[in-house]
Amino acid sequence: MAARADSTVLAGARVVLPTGTVENGRVIVDGTRISGSAPENARTVELAGHWVVPGFVDMHNHGGGGASFTSGTVDEVLTGVRTHREHGTTTLVASTVTGEMGFLAQRAGVLSELVEQGDLAGIHFEGPFISPCRKGAHSEQLLRHPDPAEVRKLMDAARGTAKMFTLATELPGGLESVRMLAEHGVIAAIGHTDATYEQTVEAIDAGATVATHLFNAMPPLAHREPGPIAALLEDERITVELINDGTHLHPAALELAYRHAGASRVALITDAMDAAGFGDGRYQLGPLAVDVTDGVARLVEGGSIAGSTLTLDTAFRRSVTLDGIPVEDVVESISANPARLLGLYDRVGSLEPGKDADLVVLDDDFVLKGVMRKGEWVIDPQLG
Repeated sequence: MAARADSTVLAGARVVLPTGTVENGRVIVDGTRISGSAPENARTVELAGHWVVPGFVDMHNHGGGGASFTSGTVDEVLTGVRTHREHGTTTLVASTVTGEMGFLAQRAGVLSELVEQGDLAGIHFEGPFISPCRKGAHSEQLLRHPDPAEVRKLMDAARGTAKMFTLATELPGGLESVRMLAEHGVIAAIGHTDATYEQTVEAIDAGATVATHLFNAMPPLAHREPGPIAALLEDERITVELINDGTHLHPAALELAYRHAGASRVALITDAMDAAGFGDGRYQLGPLAVDVTDGVARLVEGGSIAGSTLTLDTAFRRSVTLDGIPVEDVVESISANPARLLGLYDRVGSLEPGKDADLVVLDDDFVLKGVMRKGEWVIDPQLG
C-alpha cells in the first residue's frame, strides 16, 4: 500500500532523545505525530550534519512580530505566535502585563479562544499582583495586592486556560492566593517580589513552584540577607525561569543557576515583547512606552528593562556555544521541563512515538534551519 503523502523519515541527523543523543538517528513522522515505524515508501529527508531537537516550549512570552499578546487583536496575536513559531517555538503560553482588572478579564476571554483553537498553550498573568518595589516594566498605578477573590476572577475569565500567575507572595493575600491556585492546578510563580528568604520559603511551602525570571525584579543575593534567590535556587520543588539574552543575566548568574538547580529545574524563556523578530523602534508594553535600541528594550521613563526581544532559537544557540551548556541540558530546559510544568509532556517536549511531530532542525553551528509543528513544515530545511 502506498504511503500517505505526509509520512516522512528525517534521517542522518544527531537526534536528541530523552535518553541522550543518537548519532545518525532518524525521526519518523506519520501525519501529525511521531511514529515508531516508517510506512512503506515514506519520503526521506536527509539531514546529515544537522541536529534534530524537540520543538521549543516558551512559558513566558508577551508578543513578537510587532504584535502584543496583552493588547493586540486576534490577528495580531496570531502574528506574534507565527513569528515565534518561525524561531522554533512550537508551544507558546501568552503572557499579559499589568492592566485594569476589567481589561485583563476581557483579554483573558480573547486569548482563551486561541487556546481552545490550539494556537496558544495557555495564559500567564504577570501582574497586577506584584510589588511596587520590584515593578520593572509594569505601571505602578495599576498594581494591587493579590486578593484571592481577584486572582480567582482572572482565573475564571480564562475559562480553564490560565496556566500561571506571577505573584509577589509577601503582599497581603499572597499566601492565600498561592494555596488557591495550587488547589486548582494553576502554577503560582514567585516574581516581581521584594520578599525575604523566610517569606519566600513560606510561599514555596504554600504551593509555589516557579521563579519568574530568576534574578530579575527581586532583591539580589546577599550574604546576610539571602532573599528570594537563595530560597528559590535551593528548593527542589522550584523551577527557575532564565532569560538568556546577554542583557538580563551575566553568564556567571546563568551558570550559577544551572549548577545549583540543574537542567531539570531550569526553564529557558524569552519574556519577549512586541519587538521580538521585528526590530528596533518605539513600542507600548501595556500602558508604558518602550524604546528598543540594538535589540534591548527599555522603558522611555526610568530606563528599566522592559522584557526582551529574544527568540528561543537564539537562546538555544547562545546557551550551547557561548555558555557551554550541554545540548541535552538545553533541550531539557527549553522543551521538556516547561512541557512538564504546563502539564503537556504527554504531547510535546520530547521526540517520542505518539507525541506531536513538533521539532526543530539546527545546523552544526546551532543555527535554525527547519521547524515542524504537528507534522507540517513551518520552515522546510530543504528549501533553505
